[in-house]
Amino acid sequence: MSTILVTGGTGTLGALVVDRLRDAGHEVRALSRHAPDHPVDLTDGSGLDAAMAGAEVVVHCASDTRGGGKGDEIATRHLIDAARRAGTVTNIVYISIVGVDVVPLGYYRTKLQVERLLEASGLGLTILRTTQFHDLVAQLVDTAAKLPLVAPVPGGVRVQPIAVGEVADRLAELAVPTPSGRVTDMGGPEIHTLPDLARSYLAATGRHRRVIPFPLAGKAYAGFKRGGHLSPSHAVGRLTFAEFAKLKAQR
Repeated sequence: MSTILVTGGTGTLGALVVDRLRDAGHEVRALSRHAPDHPVDLTDGSGLDAAMAGAEVVVHCASDTRGGGKGDEIATRHLIDAARRAGTVTNIVYISIVGVDVVPLGYYRTKLQVERLLEASGLGLTILRTTQFHDLVAQLVDTAAKLPLVAPVPGGVRVQPIAVGEVADRLAELAVPTPSGRVTDMGGPEIHTLPDLARSYLAATGRHRRVIPFPLAGKAYAGFKRGGHLSPSHAVGRLTFAEFAKLKAQR
């Protein structure tokens, strides 16, 4: 079994990846600033060398959306440098997003830059791009529904959400010593408009709001309207958003 390091190992996705890898018998080091065993700060690289020692595989799930995600580039440079110093890492598995190369959103541009940094590193690399998680859509609707009576959401945008657990399953499969390069994208099982998903989620969670679609301006919004973030030919997800909403309402 391999020694595997998971950045963002206590996050929404990373924690699930850690669980799956440990269940498979791997030695897993879950990294975060406050991790009891391997406290690491990717913003300055502190703690990375000790955590990286002897690791064969790195699953890079850590991400920070603040400021357009610019901190992700710094974190990745520290990760690459530490992997080179360790000399044992044969595969860095990176989770990215469908559309980072076609939708000019600041965070997407950063994710693409991270891909390019890893590709130029000379280290073994596996990149998986997926569509948005169910949880992200739910978070957007929850925020919109804080207003009384109405829930405003961007109109004209279709979404193909996927279950985070299914992405964790795939990352665990890819976390092997042999790199796979850019693998096939993962998309959710269905594509719906964002207002329709909002209505479905609000109904499932027992909230009565009138969903109000509204337009946005800018090139990023235009990119989403064109569907650059969708992957209809790779709709491999199983759990639909409606099923996710029902499960969430039961918790």
